[in-house]
Amino acid sequence: MCEPIMWRLRSTKVMRPMLQALSLFALLAGAAPLVQAQAPEQPVYSVPSAKAASSLLLDIAHAGKRLVAVGERGHILYSDNDGTRWEQAKVPTRQMLTAVFFLDEQHGWAVGHDALILATSDGGATWNKQFEDLQREAPLLDVWFKDRQHGLAIGAYGALLETTDGGSTWEDVSDRLDNEDAYHLNAITDVKDVGLFIVGEMGSLFRSADGGETWETLEGPYQGSLFGVLATGESQSLLIYGLRGHLFHSADGGDSWQQIELSTANGGTLEFGLSNAALLADGSIVVVGHGGSVLRSSDHGRSFSVFNRADRVSLAAVTAAADGSLILVGQGGVRLTSSTGANPGQQ
Repeated sequence: MCEPIMWRLRSTKVMRPMLQALSLFALLAGAAPLVQAQAPEQPVYSVPSAKAASSLLLDIAHAGKRLVAVGERGHILYSDNDGTRWEQAKVPTRQMLTAVFFLDEQHGWAVGHDALILATSDGGATWNKQFEDLQREAPLLDVWFKDRQHGLAIGAYGALLETTDGGSTWEDVSDRLDNEDAYHLNAITDVKDVGLFIVGEMGSLFRSADGGETWETLEGPYQGSLFGVLATGESQSLLIYGLRGHLFHSADGGDSWQQIELSTANGGTLEFGLSNAALLADGSIVVVGHGGSVLRSSDHGRSFSVFNRADRVSLAAVTAAADGSLILVGQGGVRLTSSTGANPGQQ
């Protein structure tokens, strides 16, 4: 049986608070368009913690040379030395944060539970609340911006929000998608020479050639949940991935797909869920997931080597340091690794 949402990638025990917050579909069916929510006069800030870098973190991004990671309890951390030391940002929430996106080295957005959207203009050191909808009781799961004015946020139960004024106001534009069953939308990205892609629950796959004004529904290669989508850097080339090690490549903008077989070191087939991927500066691609899975490709995503870390922790996101070593986040926080994803000294 296919698991319904991306949170199943991680430890059920660790992720239980998140799963509880994703349970009320009936409440959201037919929800009215969102209006700009009023921020509280005295926001509740995330609690400073010396252990924040070892807490549950769900995404990481580059803000220029700075690294910024987000996760539980409203934690946002930033590092200016490739992840060796982390500072905790000033964040006006204690909600779980699920994704972060930076347009440039200063301007970024993060999303999380209760349809929360945060923004920063100082590289992630301080944040302000742009939007939340407490009545929705469901998370946003990804965010993308074309420029400082135009952005989209997606999430559980088919949520699709848009801003055209830098986040001063956000509008619910979920009706642009043919998604009457309100499947969860898990990831969004821009693909070179094609346009925007959204992937989600039950193999949902949407494509837009006009910046999100209109969307077409694609016939995807897999009917289980898809947790991520990545542009490989080549024209019209992308990867989608999800449950049980399912990974697909398209060289024609999503019109056709080739499944990538993933064999483990002992000759078995990878069956761990895949949660996140990154295109690194050297052109290689890394995909991470449950069970300490780290996949690497040096041919633009057409084939991958597979490695499973000895600690078997669930990995939520990945990026690279300046020296090419990997920085992993997920269960247990930040892990600095070799370029293969191995622990220091591990073969």
